[in-house]
Amino acid sequence: MRCKISRNAAKVLLEELNKPENEGKKLRVYVTHSHGDHAHYGMTLDDAKEGDEVVSTDKGIDVLLAKGEDMLDGVRIDYFYVPKEGFAITNPTKGNHGDH
Repeated sequence: MRCKISRNAAKVLLEELNKPENEGKKLRVYVTHSHGDHAHYGMTLDDAKEGDEVVSTDKGIDVLLAKGEDMLDGVRIDYFYVPKEGFAITNPTKGNHGDH
């Protein structure tokens, strides 16, 4: 499985992951719901569980993805400052380029 994290997103995520209360946690990306040919995503900090795949990214952040969840393979995590500050999770490999 694959996961990409933009430079902006990695900066914000590493700040959170490096807090003492998050020691040992990893970033989990999950499907909140899916319909048709695309899905909507969420994320949280979590511990690895049975059935997870740990995906290492080029930003030094390990991401937990549920094995066998096709809509998670190829997710991209971005962080935008405008028009509204926040994360955006898409999966361009599945034709999902943003919320609608």
